[in-house]
Amino acid sequence: MKLFIASDIHGSAYYCEKMLNAFKNEKADKLILLGDILYHGPRNDLPEGYDTRKVAALLNEYASKIIGVRGNCDCDIDQVMLDFPMMADELLLYINGRSFFVTHGHLYNEEKLPPLNKGDFLLHGHTHVSIINKHDNYTYINPGSVSMPKSDTPNSYLIIDDKGLYWKNLEGKVYKEYLFD
Repeated sequence: MKLFIASDIHGSAYYCEKMLNAFKNEKADKLILLGDILYHGPRNDLPEGYDTRKVAALLNEYASKIIGVRGNCDCDIDQVMLDFPMMADELLLYINGRSFFVTHGHLYNEEKLPPLNKGDFLLHGHTHVSIINKHDNYTYINPGSVSMPKSDTPNSYLIIDDKGLYWKNLEGKVYKEYLFD
């Protein structure tokens, strides 16, 4: 199974189109969105190509392939616009015997851990910074942001497959990887 993980589109149709082109090129089985899909948020500037209706329409074309979680900028009315579920605060993924706790990052994060077992992965967006932090008991991963990256990280997404994790820019170039043991 190949999963395409993205976060923090924040209503940018421009970057949503780039992300969906990358999704098509990757030929991934599922697109997992880590929240902050339509709204830009009160502390953020408007991202390039801000058009929430267009973002909803673009994503709805792939609704059968999308799984989402709710971000801190997402609200109930967003679900009315989207044809895929995105209101859960978290979900669990099991990939080749590995457990991934998936959330946006505003409720659970490295400072406020969810219930994890030794060897689990905590996967969230929210910070707009692509990162991997290996801790004694778990590994924290973040794909970065599709539309508003921070800390000199690129507009990016994450691929998870049977062999490992691959952070890629929106052109599909790997800039960081983590291979499973």
